Amino acid sequence: MPTDWPSLHGSHFATTRALVTGGAGFIGSHLCEALLGLGARVVILDDLSGSDRSNIDALEANAGGRLQFKEGSILDSQLVQRCAAGCDVVFHHAALASVPRSVAEPRLFHDVNCTGTLNVLEGARHSGVRRVVFAASSSAYGDSEELPKVETMAPLPKSPYAANKLAGEALMRAYAGSFGLDTASLRYFNIFGPRQNANSAYAAVIAAFAKALLADTAPVIFGDGQQSRDFTFVENAVHANLLAARKKDPIEGEVFNIACGQRVSVNDLASLMAEMLDRPHLEARHEPARAGDVLHSLADLSRARAVLGYEPIVPFRQGLESTVHWYRGALDKQR
Repeated sequence: MPTDWPSLHGSHFATTRALVTGGAGFIGSHLCEALLGLGARVVILDDLSGSDRSNIDALEANAGGRLQFKEGSILDSQLVQRCAAGCDVVFHHAALASVPRSVAEPRLFHDVNCTGTLNVLEGARHSGVRRVVFAASSSAYGDSEELPKVETMAPLPKSPYAANKLAGEALMRAYAGSFGLDTASLRYFNIFGPRQNANSAYAAVIAAFAKALLADTAPVIFGDGQQSRDFTFVENAVHANLLAARKKDPIEGEVFNIACGQRVSVNDLASLMAEMLDRPHLEARHEPARAGDVLHSLADLSRARAVLGYEPIVPFRQGLESTVHWYRGALDKQR
């Protein structure tokens, strides 16, 4: 069942005007859907390079004029500032988001993810925005063997993408300290759910597994499959964004892990998804590990609980069942 956002967030967003960069993308579109359901007015800025206009078509049709879509890039600083004008909060989700692609195209990733983030902060600062909530990444932790990951650990980025996201966190903290623009960084741990693109060469693992299994093909695991992830259903990420946006006290650039606080091996994920999709006979095949990938991730949620009041609202298995059900319908339509 869809999350009942009003039961969790009441009328906190009824008078809010929000800019969501990357709002036509996977996580961004779910966030826009929740904001609109809570009565907010929403501006989406998205260049559609890694997203799908259809993600927001239904939202736009039912928003009663409370949703504006602007097609464009966060590299266009003047456009960013125009979109931020009159907004109370900016949710910054626009980014290039693939670890392996960042290894292949590091300069492009730096331009979009670092310079683009600077443009978002400048647009927010000059528009009088109250708070910017940034989609950060657990990839910042790198391969430290210590588990669970705690925000006070020294970051050890292994890929250009991870370094970009870490730079974004630093910019968030710097703007809070230098300009009085309040900011928060949410370190996402392997977000998954409906609308995640399964057709990219760089598709996230759950999306890639769903596509392979539904095509009656063995899923591919890079490495031995013992690597583990704190897989987190997308509505948990949305909930964290809403909590960060509505907090009354200043957050001042703090970083928060956003996850479920449990880990699942990639081997176990493949077996579970094969079972859910009625393809238990399809055993994963293994290929060499990819550069930049980390071995294990598991979040400590203590800081998010204490400061934001965050708790996961959808457990892993429930979220996976919803996701698999969505892919079954969505990929069938593409055939």
